[in-house]
Amino acid sequence: MMIILSTITVLGVVALILVINLSDSEASGERSIDEVRDSSLLTEEITTDLENGDYVRIKFRIVTDSKGALEELQKRDFQMQNIIIKELATMDTKAFKSGLSDLEETVKLKLNQLMTEGKVTEVYTVEKVLQ
Repeated sequence: MMIILSTITVLGVVALILVINLSDSEASGERSIDEVRDSSLLTEEITTDLENGDYVRIKFRIVTDSKGALEELQKRDFQMQNIIIKELATMDTKAFKSGLSDLEETVKLKLNQLMTEGKVTEVYTVEKVLQ
């Protein structure tokens, strides 16, 4: 009887430790690279002009926090392209070269204003050509 009670107690403690550790890693928001890629969208290449007449070709990877947010973002692709084109149209060559981080942050903020299901967590520039 004591052996059975001891075994049940040990199994209960092990199960409790596992549950606490698993919930901590999920709560901290750490996602594997596979999860990040599965919930991200690679935009089509966008070609547009800058304020001073130079042309730019650019491509982004936009990471969302869930599959539902990714599906919504795919439906909002025309709005996403519109935001990117409008932001690039206000930049000159110097601002474009030095302000890619600002552009990424602005695109992220404006997309999050549109989103109803989930949110955009990161915007990465994956290709850019300035002509």
